[in-house]
Amino acid sequence: MEVLAVGCSQTNVAKSELPLRKLGFCETKQISVFSNRVGYDLRRGLRGNSLRVALKTIRSELKTYEASDRKKTLEKSVDHVKLFVGLPVDSVSDCNNLNHTKAIAAGLKALKLLGVQGVEVPVWWGIVEKEAQGEYDWSAYLTLVEMIRGAGLKLRISLCFHASGDPVIPLPQWVSRAGEAQPDIFFTDRSGRRYKGCLSLSVDDLPVLDGRTPMQVYEGFLQSFQSSFSAFLGSTITDVSVSLGPDGELRYPSFPSSSKSSDRFSGVGEFQCYDKHMLGQLKEHADSYGNPLWGLSGPHDAPTYNDLPESNGFCKGNGGSWETPYGDFFLSWYSERLLSHGHRLLSLASSTLGSSSVSVSGKVPLLYSWYNTRARPAELTAGYYNTASRDGYEAMAQMFAKNSCKLLLPGMELSHQNVAKGTQSCPDALLSQIAKTFERHGVEISGENYSPVARASGSFGNIKNRVMNSSPSVGSFTYQRMGAYFFSPEHFPLFTEFARSLNRWELHLDDLPGLETISSRPSSEKGKDLQMQTA
Repeated sequence: MEVLAVGCSQTNVAKSELPLRKLGFCETKQISVFSNRVGYDLRRGLRGNSLRVALKTIRSELKTYEASDRKKTLEKSVDHVKLFVGLPVDSVSDCNNLNHTKAIAAGLKALKLLGVQGVEVPVWWGIVEKEAQGEYDWSAYLTLVEMIRGAGLKLRISLCFHASGDPVIPLPQWVSRAGEAQPDIFFTDRSGRRYKGCLSLSVDDLPVLDGRTPMQVYEGFLQSFQSSFSAFLGSTITDVSVSLGPDGELRYPSFPSSSKSSDRFSGVGEFQCYDKHMLGQLKEHADSYGNPLWGLSGPHDAPTYNDLPESNGFCKGNGGSWETPYGDFFLSWYSERLLSHGHRLLSLASSTLGSSSVSVSGKVPLLYSWYNTRARPAELTAGYYNTASRDGYEAMAQMFAKNSCKLLLPGMELSHQNVAKGTQSCPDALLSQIAKTFERHGVEISGENYSPVARASGSFGNIKNRVMNSSPSVGSFTYQRMGAYFFSPEHFPLFTEFARSLNRWELHLDDLPGLETISSRPSSEKGKDLQMQTA
């Protein structure tokens, strides 16, 4: 058996080889605890003080059991929720090299000890198929998946057909070159500004990528993924999430992507229907509708990004154009285009991966700003025709159910108490609406947070209540994400308590090394910590 320990002598290791299959920490009959080498990797991959705090936290959680028989095997109650942790966005670099190798390896072992079910890994289109269409390089991701399997953890894969802003991971180079020649393959706002973080859904079935359609290109990528990772699908890899738009979410890029989680953006956003392909489809729809004048452009009184609901004619709570026959015509078309895009991608993923015994999931956004207004304009500009009198998530739920896909729902750390005031926001009510609508259609729900949780906000409590005590229930939760802050003294103790409360694990103090064995690194090594990207 491979014995893993942190700063332990051989004597201590022998004592800790307990028959703890019931604890659920590992697949073997004996528990694996950290090795001296892992302790070294942790000290190199994380700040020394962070490691000491992490171990001290785990030990303090176990101190309650110190008086009990040290050789007694304690049982772990049945998990209520499967807990995953996202690995750094740049776990694989833009040059297709594995980043933070030692720190990630140590982090995986720490998560295993805490009883975490598995991890999530973003797999970037712009890295795998970077230089030329149909030329895939999965090597770094295959190495990472082997590490995760070796750690005894499960894996959620996020296939990212979008770009990342921080860290910068662009679309494939050959796609960007196609965009330079054909800028209308990107979403465009009324002022002509292009959003280059993903392709416009208007070109899904147009041969704009070296003679192939985006859907054909996505299909080739999915088939290559299925073939390359067949040995892991259904065993180590249990879920594959498919990117459906900006930041992976099924929506239009109607607001600055960096603002959705920070809550610094308080405008209603802009409609994204002005690339020539979208305008052409709008014209066709208006002609078939019998009113060709409605297809000449987007709404004449539409809001700009920073507008408030009452500062434009379209979104006014009373008398706004959204309530007119024209408003219904435009919003129905705009949201139906988004729905069709989601159906194409999820159907493609389900048919390609359906025989691999993995779950396929897609993410919808939590557009909670202005939810307490009648028009709910932040949702309208993003493609969700959801108002005080209309459920805009009903058709989405039906589409997910038709494709047998799970819903990935972010923002579970949010409540009305920790979002910006003055935007009539209500994430609580919106989360409830989305979850209940999807549950009615039998769609399983998995949760996520938008950003690492802070102590003062009480957000860990919000997450716990939603994933354990709410109805409808949440089958799994992915905490985003591992990085320097994740293992910091102000954060890791809170996460440890949170993980323990979800899994109710109990472990004996003898299974952990003494803190005195974890010493600070020599001064000659200071400044060489591997910093993992926080995102």
